[in-house]
Amino acid sequence: MSLERLLREGVIQRVTPDRKQALQVFEVAKRDVIAAKKMLEAEGYDWCLAISYNSMLQAGRALMFLEGYKPASEHKHVAVIEFCHEAFGKELTDRMIGVFDRMRKKRHKLVYDVVYKATQDEAEQAIKWAEEFVEKVKKILDKKS
Repeated sequence: MSLERLLREGVIQRVTPDRKQALQVFEVAKRDVIAAKKMLEAEGYDWCLAISYNSMLQAGRALMFLEGYKPASEHKHVAVIEFCHEAFGKELTDRMIGVFDRMRKKRHKLVYDVVYKATQDEAEQAIKWAEEFVEKVKKILDKKS
């Protein structure tokens, strides 16, 4: 799926590129990595995973705002992942995009299904993935300044 197809299908929409908003949202992504680490220390594994995912989501949103896009569909989280894949797949790698989507699905289970509980290992891995994703997004943001 290309960016043009995402636009045509109403998954994303064009907006004025906004570096300031991108950097503000990226700060939230960095903050959330720190918050996830605190939840890990408190043995709040479910929320550690959810906050780690949110960090990735906010980093992805930062890229959208920087490039002049925003999610437009009712499936906003999926829109961010699809945008990242189409616009920055090479820099973020297919592996990281896949991790991002799996984290989205786990977070969904945590929030909406009462039967899923994250383990300590999952929480620790979630933080590592979030840190890696945020670092890759930082390099993209720095390169585009």
